[in-house]
Amino acid sequence: MRRTLLALALVLPLAALARDNDIDKINGAVRVENGQQAGNVSTVNGAVHIGDNATVHKASTVNGSVELGEKSQAIEISTVNGSTTLGAGSRVSGEVGTTNGAIRLGKGAEVNGKASTVNGSISLDAAHVGKGIETVSGSINVGANSRVEGGILVEKPGGWFHNNSRPPHVVIGPHAVVQGTLEFRREVVLQVSDSAQIGPVKGATPVKFSGEAPAAE
Repeated sequence: MRRTLLALALVLPLAALARDNDIDKINGAVRVENGQQAGNVSTVNGAVHIGDNATVHKASTVNGSVELGEKSQAIEISTVNGSTTLGAGSRVSGEVGTTNGAIRLGKGAEVNGKASTVNGSISLDAAHVGKGIETVSGSINVGANSRVEGGILVEKPGGWFHNNSRPPHVVIGPHAVVQGTLEFRREVVLQVSDSAQIGPVKGATPVKFSGEAPAAE
């Protein structure tokens, strides 16, 4: 009994500290300064700004963007109606997801989980995604020297949306590597650098290009 009480005495302050370290706001931006640490950081109708060399647990917002600074870390990032930007050298150990917003990974940024959008583009700049890229209507740019494990999936849209969206543009840049299947369940434009390495392709025909980027249409 005494051991149980002692254990509770140790756990409860830690739980309180975790709660005290959370930041939750409505109608306004949230900021974690350079080098600072926080728990769950969230807001509604506002942006989340996480400074350089900072560490947070989860970062999320509705109707706003999330910015993760250079060499900062998070476990998970999610937005609804907003974009997500990962600074150079930043790291997310879980997933990054948006509903209506772009995902941008800066040079050397790393997402160990999945990067997914419904309605937004995904771009990598010499970055890494560990468990695949998924989207419905967003274009994808796996930039030069980037690496993706877990393949790429472009899902088929449903309802009215199917008739009101142009085919996503998917580019696999020079010296980029995509391991796993590239599966396209709707029409896409797929352009692959002649120096890139990709897995099997389902539902699309790759068009090779040379140089730093495909020629402008």
